[in-house]
Amino acid sequence: MLRYIARRVLLMIPTFVVTSIVAFLIIQLPPGDYVTSIVAQLQSQGDQVSHDAMESLREMYGMGDPVPIQYFKWMRNILLKGNFGIAFDYSQPVSEIIWDRVWLTLWLSLGAIFITWIIAFPIGIYSAVRQYSPGDYLFTFLGFIGIAVPGFLLALVIMYIQFKYFGKTSIGGLFSAEFAGVPWSWAKAADLLKHIWVPVLILAFGGTAELIRIMRANLLDEKRKPYVVTARAKGLPEWKVLLKYPVRLALNPFVSTIGWTLPNLVSGSIILSVVMNLPTTGPMLLRALKVQDMYLAGSLILILSVLTIIGTLLSDILLALLDPRIRYQR
Repeated sequence: MLRYIARRVLLMIPTFVVTSIVAFLIIQLPPGDYVTSIVAQLQSQGDQVSHDAMESLREMYGMGDPVPIQYFKWMRNILLKGNFGIAFDYSQPVSEIIWDRVWLTLWLSLGAIFITWIIAFPIGIYSAVRQYSPGDYLFTFLGFIGIAVPGFLLALVIMYIQFKYFGKTSIGGLFSAEFAGVPWSWAKAADLLKHIWVPVLILAFGGTAELIRIMRANLLDEKRKPYVVTARAKGLPEWKVLLKYPVRLALNPFVSTIGWTLPNLVSGSIILSVVMNLPTTGPMLLRALKVQDMYLAGSLILILSVLTIIGTLLSDILLALLDPRIRYQR
């Protein structure tokens, strides 16, 4: 098992290198750069910018070097100094403005994963055990609704209900007005808990419906295998027959989705964050990509990619613990 974990950890190194290169190249793909965006904005207001002024701006923002040199300088500063560069659009170091949003995004995503699991796990087992029962049909119908309805539409409906029937004028966001932008405290954390449950439930809604269907299908498949029939023939109680092996093997999709659930939640929450005015990485990343703020966009993509790599490592380790066939596979 230790050899398996060590091999997976070593594989993270080249994965991180390739991910960092891809993250930096992606933000270089659109034509132009941040200076081009600034000049276009000034020209739309009737101002003219000379070519020399544009070159001076590029030198000031460190864009005068070739792309490979820019990448190596960027990675060197990250690895040696923890310096992600300057966020041009904010005129501040990237590391000073992203971490609050990264942590809020992480907690939002982990909360959605937790809610998804605690709901999908028992309902999936029930639907498989009580196949074609009224409860199974009900949960199947709700599951299809959850898969079909986009999160931002559900958010708009909930926000309308809050405004119409509960009289809430301040809708959306993760903090009350008096706690937005102030340092962290116990009062601010309590205020976050009061606001975070709505976006968490909205994010979990679609994922829960999907995992219910996966759990149901996998458990139905496992229940028909010869080892289950043999266990029943030996007189084992039904609950023991079900929980000891079929449920354990049917849990593989739950564990294996840890790695890609986070990026899916983050990408799926961008529109939701815009609609509900959530201070997460989604709107900041969208803005950075629109104005070609390369260091801010690249840093956010890199951090989310690293979290995905770590999630995949945890997923592989948990899968190896859950299913011995995986860790012994050559």
